[in-house]
Amino acid sequence: MKKIYALLLTLTVSTLSFGQVNYLNDSFNYADNSLLTANGWTAHSGAGTQAIDVGASNGLTYAGYNDGGASITGVTAGNAAKLDNNGEDVNKALTTAPTAGTTIYISFLLNVSNANAGYFMHLSPTATGTQTARVFVKPSTIDAVNKFNIGISNTSTGVFAATPTELNLNTTYLVIIKYDNTATGSVSLWIKSSGIPATEAAAGPAEVSASGSGNAAIDRICLRQFSATQNEIVDALYISSTWLGTAPCSLSLGLETAVCDAVTLAIDTYTATIPFTGGNSGTYNLSSNVGTIGGNNPSTTASGNIIITNIPEGTNATLTITGTCGLSKVIAAPQCKPVNTLPYSEPFNYTVGTALGTTQRWSNVNTGDDILAVAGSLTYPGLTSSGNSVAFDNGGIDCITTFTDTNTNTLFTGFLMKVTDNTAMVEGSQDYIAVLTEDGNFRARLFLKKTGTTYQFGLASSGTTTTNLSSGFFNVGDVVYVVMAYDFATNDLKAWFNPTVATFSAATAADLTEAMAATPIAKLNGFMLRQGNSNGTPFTTVDELRIATTVAQLGVQENNISGLNIYPNPANDFLHITTSANGVKTVTIYDVVGKQVLNTTTANEVINVSSLNAGIYMVKITEEGKTATRKLVIK
Repeated sequence: MKKIYALLLTLTVSTLSFGQVNYLNDSFNYADNSLLTANGWTAHSGAGTQAIDVGASNGLTYAGYNDGGASITGVTAGNAAKLDNNGEDVNKALTTAPTAGTTIYISFLLNVSNANAGYFMHLSPTATGTQTARVFVKPSTIDAVNKFNIGISNTSTGVFAATPTELNLNTTYLVIIKYDNTATGSVSLWIKSSGIPATEAAAGPAEVSASGSGNAAIDRICLRQFSATQNEIVDALYISSTWLGTAPCSLSLGLETAVCDAVTLAIDTYTATIPFTGGNSGTYNLSSNVGTIGGNNPSTTASGNIIITNIPEGTNATLTITGTCGLSKVIAAPQCKPVNTLPYSEPFNYTVGTALGTTQRWSNVNTGDDILAVAGSLTYPGLTSSGNSVAFDNGGIDCITTFTDTNTNTLFTGFLMKVTDNTAMVEGSQDYIAVLTEDGNFRARLFLKKTGTTYQFGLASSGTTTTNLSSGFFNVGDVVYVVMAYDFATNDLKAWFNPTVATFSAATAADLTEAMAATPIAKLNGFMLRQGNSNGTPFTTVDELRIATTVAQLGVQENNISGLNIYPNPANDFLHITTSANGVKTVTIYDVVGKQVLNTTTANEVINVSSLNAGIYMVKITEEGKTATRKLVIK
């Protein structure tokens, strides 16, 4: 089934017919050493503590931007705001609140002499606790003595996307930010060391962008101090409805859609549709970094749709319009990834270094450091491992894999894990690293709590900590087999740690139980690996994830079949299955996404598997009422 993703990334404003709107133009040319709060700014945090002031003739100059009446801002440099301590934060209301669904452009000059990591500017509604378009600085990871990076975030979290370009300390830059004033819009940032692009299109692709979690009610700009060792000089702050105050474009781009052409485990393509109005008003040249442009021509058509086809899944498309005026639009790529069917087996057989969220079975749910495929498998007695594994540490991206809605009987999830280093964790700290989800909502959380060089597991349905902790302690370097289960009949969440494979069953006494009768789970359809933060998330390797509705489908023997032997493994054309009873066996083989690819009932020990493609499979054998599951590799 096709999935449609829509983002409100409108490039025009409702005041178009009245021309450009200037929301704020502050040159900071106040008296030497005067406070911003004495000049139209209001403190909203830390009032009076290390108050923000302007310097003495410390203004920044950028040719064509603030060097006289003919420049963009129409002012001449004088003084500038100093953000150089941990104390007062201030805000200034815009002349009018931008209409929801419109776009605003923020530009300012920036000179950084010490790039202690943190954000120093953001947009807010009247309640300044809600923040968007956060602007960050951070020391360069290559040369922290001389260079820094600037970043942007569209949320109130500390995670941000940073510019790939290394910037020089003690150098004046022109920073330009585009903010889509919607709850699900995007924010983009350009940074220039010389020259002023006449249009957004002329500026080229943004240095960095972020999308989602915006706010459609912003009405003020905020400056923030966060560290006694920060040192940012901000000057010539200019906020407008158009690119650096240029005349508005007659052509307007509206709500876009991005539709997957197919949803498979392969890399699919998608089609982007961008409606427009105000066409037939000039000459407009269209180009895209990917795909093929079609649809209506805005040079000759008053309104219609620009359509970009054959865009590879996972690749954002950038539509660039030049000619009579310049516009650009980034179309966020949809994820054309299928929902996995149960039983689901994930051996993490990916190339070393692959980011898990880029694979067709997993998706990223936030930003940060990737969960990566690493060489080798984890092993545990009674389980067959193959392929590679994945590893993560500290804070970073969380990855989710979705599966068929399950709302009856019991859902089982099993995986191998190994904590390889917990020295960065704070003693006694805890965080959850694995989650079962219901439509993206966290419903079952597996915790780790540090105790010296060991750790405990915890289980909870909600919260950031739990007192429901395992009685046993586990050592760094131990491979642990974890099984989680939710019983939809009893509404009990359970967990087992290192169960004996040969005797494990649904009736085995759980190590941890969480009664959820008060807040029962309606259904489960996702599993997430989570990186919390350095205080609570150790260096961890995970392998052999299996999700199923029976213990047997986990690859655990619910009833041991005496003398069971499967060979050769890897196999090619024929598979031999022998048992002590040598009775009639029902053999079912599933591929890695849980699709049944072979089913046969036979008294013979030889099964023809020549029709199977090379890969990893799960084999379920039932004989005399006993069931076992084994992993099979086809060469």
